[in-house]
Amino acid sequence: MKVPTLVELGAHTLVLHWLDAEPQRIAHHVLREACPCAGCRLLRSGEDGLKVPRDVVVSEIRPMGYGLQLVFSDGHDRGIFPWPYLAMS
Repeated sequence: MKVPTLVELGAHTLVLHWLDAEPQRIAHHVLREACPCAGCRLLRSGEDGLKVPRDVVVSEIRPMGYGLQLVFSDGHDRGIFPWPYLAMS
């Protein structure tokens, strides 16, 4: 499994350092919009979609071995982002 060598929390981006690759930067609001939890997937498939404020930020990172659980400033903390999911973002 491909795992980053370093994970950094920037002001508005999550920075993943993969072996033999340029650092990958993913905006916090993009991560929130792409949350893989069942609730967010259900909202995205609905008529109104998932509404995420552009100023949402990741406030905490919880390593989960196979990926990261991200806690967002809007209180959402249910999504666990597996490494392959993040690598494709």
